[in-house]
Amino acid sequence: MASGGDGAEASGGRRVLVVGGGIAGLGAAQRLCSHPAAQHLRVLEATACAGGRIRSERRFGGVVEVGAHWIHGPSQGNPVFQLAAEYGLLGEKELSKENQLVETGGHVGLPSVCCTSSGARVSLELVAEMASLFYGLIDQTREFLHATETPVPSVGEYLKKEISQQVTGWTENEETRKLKLAILNTFFHVECCLSGTHSMDLVALAPFGEYTVLPGLDCTFSGGYQELTNCIMASLPKDVMIFNMPVKTIHWNGSFREGTFPGEAFPVLVECEDGSRLPAHHVIVTVPLGFLKEQQNTFFDPPLPAEKAEAIRKIGFGTNNKIFLEFEEPFWEPDCQLIQVVWEDTSPLQDTAPSMQDAWFKKLIGFLVLPPFGYVCVLSALREAGPFIRSVCLRKQHVGLTASHF
Repeated sequence: MASGGDGAEASGGRRVLVVGGGIAGLGAAQRLCSHPAAQHLRVLEATACAGGRIRSERRFGGVVEVGAHWIHGPSQGNPVFQLAAEYGLLGEKELSKENQLVETGGHVGLPSVCCTSSGARVSLELVAEMASLFYGLIDQTREFLHATETPVPSVGEYLKKEISQQVTGWTENEETRKLKLAILNTFFHVECCLSGTHSMDLVALAPFGEYTVLPGLDCTFSGGYQELTNCIMASLPKDVMIFNMPVKTIHWNGSFREGTFPGEAFPVLVECEDGSRLPAHHVIVTVPLGFLKEQQNTFFDPPLPAEKAEAIRKIGFGTNNKIFLEFEEPFWEPDCQLIQVVWEDTSPLQDTAPSMQDAWFKKLIGFLVLPPFGYVCVLSALREAGPFIRSVCLRKQHVGLTASHF
């Protein structure tokens, strides 16, 4: 939200407010610090800490990522990678040219182990065959980016249509055919995690190809993702961040006068929950989409233009979930990195909608093996987007998990 006034020079520069202290707000503040406006820059964060969905916690004797986990596509075109490299937060392997040049196509790597929900091992060759089929179809969906019309509206419908045709050519016995469909169903759930949705039927086919896949093998921060936000915070002037300052309403497109700045009119006035009224020439809003969906009617005064309000209403998103499981000793092999789960008797071609209360766990796609924390072994269960869970930490004795479940 921008200014049309000219009184900035009289008071020593333009006053800029950033609403939201997540990675977008911190990035904006860092960029503005090299601008003359930095003298009057403030970041208003509603909570007691910065970082938004980047949140590293010390649990189980080590660091676990409650929020963001990976740098996807760690290469020179990725600003997060560039910052992490600049701050010395990555190791030699992650910084190597070889790692940066690997083309993954945005596809998740194959698991170390794959098991059915009854505990039987699944052939990794069969998993690789289904992965090749699924990701080949995913690559095809990107070809409709500039198409004048598409055969079906959504990515999910396209995938199911193509898989249905493939099934007719399968010559295996019924048991193997059902297992192959269950494996494909798992890959559907994986793709839902990547796209942040609970169904690929909600992802439009035509614009799906807009997603840019950067080269590089996904990597993590050994000391936690929050190291990145800590470094950005340390680069900002000490008085820039204002915590525990939720914003109530942004009054814009006006001419506001405040006693602190006599004789000057400001085009924007930010009203906070505690009654504070902060005038500004410019305001950068970086709050989450979910917050905008819920609060936009009262958050902006006057309301946003109709086209912007409609865009906020139409854009969708989901919540990816994690469950951390602690074990006294591992039941997996030392080199195991990912345990994939295939839920038996499931198929992407069946539009079944079991009660989330009874079957939420069937959205689990697998278990990431975290680096060992001393004498503690931890799995991070990944669950596709949905409303039921955000992040939960469980101990083995509370959930009764044993090796036979995987």
